[in-house]
Amino acid sequence: MIELLGKSLEELQSIFKTHNIQKFRAKQLIDYIYHRYVFDFQEMTQFPKELRQWLSDNCVISLPTLITESISPDGKTRKILLEMTDQSRVEAVLMEQHYGYSVCVSSQVGCAMGCVFCASTQGGLYRDLTVAEILGQVVIFGALTKEQIHSVVVMGAGEPLQNYDNVLQALQLLHDPVICNISYRKMTISTCGWVPNIYKLADEGLPITLALSLHATNNEVRRSIMPVGARYELTEVLDAVKYYYDTTQRRITFEYILIDSVNASMEEAHALGQICKDFPNCHVNLIPVNGNEHIELYKPSITNMNTFKDIVGSYGVSVTVRKEMGDAIQAACGQLKAAHGRKKENHE
Repeated sequence: MIELLGKSLEELQSIFKTHNIQKFRAKQLIDYIYHRYVFDFQEMTQFPKELRQWLSDNCVISLPTLITESISPDGKTRKILLEMTDQSRVEAVLMEQHYGYSVCVSSQVGCAMGCVFCASTQGGLYRDLTVAEILGQVVIFGALTKEQIHSVVVMGAGEPLQNYDNVLQALQLLHDPVICNISYRKMTISTCGWVPNIYKLADEGLPITLALSLHATNNEVRRSIMPVGARYELTEVLDAVKYYYDTTQRRITFEYILIDSVNASMEEAHALGQICKDFPNCHVNLIPVNGNEHIELYKPSITNMNTFKDIVGSYGVSVTVRKEMGDAIQAACGQLKAAHGRKKENHE
């Protein structure tokens, strides 16, 4: 069967040409999938009956299956659990912002990074998501809301830069004016600091925002909460991020989880300010650690967080304490679950 999801216009035209189907039908198919959210070939009534039957017999649109949906009390955040064709499962989140809808997508089933504050990594890495599976998360939210998706953040389960080719191709399709027409400037890739592919992404020349999961200001603390810190020294990571900024001139976002008695002292606030002041126009997102059933880590007091924020800001750095969306439905940062990474009866 021919997979149609995740194919560019040119790829679809090539498939149709091979089977003696008129070229203009490819654009009609894209309109059905990405704009009308019609996935049943028999309902694509612009196509003649013979073409609808050929598509049904030879092609598939392998959208993930929606298993469960949770909606926050204020209605502004929706988390969905999706099952892939091999019964692997991931979660994705839709956030209603003042400027439109933003989707947080997963890039892998599970995660190999082992960050102690993140539920996504508890079951380890199972596999990379395909281009169609990444794209499908956005398409499903479009179908649920019947609204244009404004922005995409690759901040769900997984390390996006470990699944570099598939993530980049999915974002290129989302950017394609014929498909989803989302500006690269409305896309963010979050990384724990996968150094070689930070350089690689910089050299692509795309104005995608890079968010670094920093979470500590020295190697010792970073290694204790982020095992990737043992692979790449903090100086290596920051050098790569500086190269990304110098090459793209895109504002860097630093993500910093605030964990009481671990990385939230005033000394660390000063150290964070010192690091970030060397990145022009950067922004620091301070994120109070979110609880989940796997960890016993605690957020600092509100007074502590505000003082921490003020110290970082005193270095001329833009800094905010993130307003969590979705905490009530376990959809906030660090809460997307690895427990749903795969169906236990089939893979454990």
